[in-house]
Amino acid sequence: MRLSKYLLVLAIAATSVSCKKYLDVTPDNVGTIDYAFRNRNETENYLFSCYATLQQFQYPQYNAGFVTSGEIIFPELLAREKTGVDPVGLRLMYGKQTTSEPVMNFWDGENGGQAIFKAIRRCNTMLENIDKPFDLTETEKTRWIAETKFLKAYYHYYLFRLYGPIPIIDKNLPITSSTEEVRVKRAPVDSVVNYMVRLLDEAIPGLPVVIQDENRELGRITRLIAMSVKAELLATAASPLFNGNPDYASFKNKDGEQLFNSQYDATKWDKAAQACIDAITLSEANGRRLHEFIAPGNIPQNLPQELRRVLTIQTAITEKWELNNEFIWALNPTFGFGKQEYAMPRITLASTKNLIAQGTFAVPIAQQELFYTKNGVPINEDKTWDYANRYTLRTGDEAHKYYIHNGYTTVKGHFDRETRFYADVAFDGGVWYGNGTSGLNNPEDPLYVQARGSDSYAGPKDDSKTNITGYWPKKLVNYLTEYNQEMTWVDYRMPLIRLASMYLLYAECLNEQGKSYTEVVPWIDKVRARAGLPGVVEAWQIYSNNPSKFANQSGLRDIIHHERRIELAFEAQAGWDLRRWKELQGVMGNAMQGWNIFESDPQKYYRPANIFIPVFNLRNYLWPLKDRTLLANPNLVQSPLW
Repeated sequence: MRLSKYLLVLAIAATSVSCKKYLDVTPDNVGTIDYAFRNRNETENYLFSCYATLQQFQYPQYNAGFVTSGEIIFPELLAREKTGVDPVGLRLMYGKQTTSEPVMNFWDGENGGQAIFKAIRRCNTMLENIDKPFDLTETEKTRWIAETKFLKAYYHYYLFRLYGPIPIIDKNLPITSSTEEVRVKRAPVDSVVNYMVRLLDEAIPGLPVVIQDENRELGRITRLIAMSVKAELLATAASPLFNGNPDYASFKNKDGEQLFNSQYDATKWDKAAQACIDAITLSEANGRRLHEFIAPGNIPQNLPQELRRVLTIQTAITEKWELNNEFIWALNPTFGFGKQEYAMPRITLASTKNLIAQGTFAVPIAQQELFYTKNGVPINEDKTWDYANRYTLRTGDEAHKYYIHNGYTTVKGHFDRETRFYADVAFDGGVWYGNGTSGLNNPEDPLYVQARGSDSYAGPKDDSKTNITGYWPKKLVNYLTEYNQEMTWVDYRMPLIRLASMYLLYAECLNEQGKSYTEVVPWIDKVRARAGLPGVVEAWQIYSNNPSKFANQSGLRDIIHHERRIELAFEAQAGWDLRRWKELQGVMGNAMQGWNIFESDPQKYYRPANIFIPVFNLRNYLWPLKDRTLLANPNLVQSPLW
């Protein structure tokens, strides 16, 4: 595809561009502007340059929603040369954030952060010169302006989620601008939100509802994307971090301008709810629906329901675009999804025992315990599930053979869990149905994971091939990716927004509006039904030790938040959610635990071990500005408590 090929070149080039003093709000290469917009083709190339930074967001290790979510941990001391993963973002939980060298510095474009202000500058240049090409049709011009305004809004939104009040860069400053003119300052949160919403509202009418020519244009922005981002943005602005947050009551510019409104505004949820239902309605009208796995011809057609449902959950993320109608927005796999070997254990094949694949993306015990029981309630609430004895041993049996290898000793807590647990998480004794089409031939005796001790297939090897908890984010591996001597990867697009997330976001908005649970729960149940779970009301009334939890706003809020963390696990979403809900401190306040991975005896292996205690406090909700940036621009103020 033309767009993806062009963006590959631009993205590589973008990584080598240094930053200017202050912010990149004055244009460079002015002498080339006329050339860049001399005709339609050159102008389209410039439009694609506006997309280039967006494509860099597909790397999970540089995404705050992924690395600061508590879902994935990584050995602190491993270096890039050993694993192929730049661990800079994954080390944030170890307390590596500083004001001298901020990790994932998206303000200046350093240490794993993209230079977003440069991207905004390119968008402004595009809008300022769109009238120059002589052969650009009005239809194309309208669409390209809309795409550029969306990108400009989204780049502001990305900074907003990290830094809160940010400068609004509505237009490029002239190259002759004085030093004082370049020294921009932060704008209040509500002003930033209103500006981003205005840009999106201006963009939406000019965008195609969906992409018609997927061979040439897949990856470009659509009306569905813009409307869904608007809903997500408004929900973020309505959430506790940004809506009446008393922690930031004293956060002001140097001229005394208040940057956070400390008064809670309930009408913000009204706007978010309306934007959500508008996006959902248009999405459904244009063929978006929750994904269901359809077995291709080279897979056994009589798959048992258990495996078919597991594959439905897995392929909701990793299925090809043309076979997955759930995606609203996904990034083009120019580089694949990082590399899937970081999320994949070595499985029970003789040829895999000593392969180079690392499997170093480790899921803490607390994260796997988020997933419900088979009855659709949390494991500590289910009256029928033996929570107190979940770390005792149990042997895989015939009834669980599609989830746990028959006859293999594992831990009791792995039994009688919901389908999303078995689809999303790999563990010692867990079935791995896949590994290319050859791994699908025998559903009655599928491949599985052996993880106890160094002599096992998936157990710890050297520094670069060790999973420090004994759990892997299976969801991030395409079931057709094959573990062989060459490692045959089947790439997929990293989803940013899918229909399930919009259903749950709308449920959240309705609940925050104070709507009755009878209006809220059906939107949650749409997602639960796909996972084979009973509805919320039925599940809590029958199985929970808190049977009326769903009937009040606070209880239902907890259910919705929990449901989003399960459904969107490992998709670089939970970190953003926990941040806007102001719940990240609670997650990070506990030790990250795993099993005793070097032990081969199951009695010794299945003992929770503290790996580290994350470093996170109130100041970590917003990213710091670099000390040198503050020195260069005295109009900027540091984020609170830094």
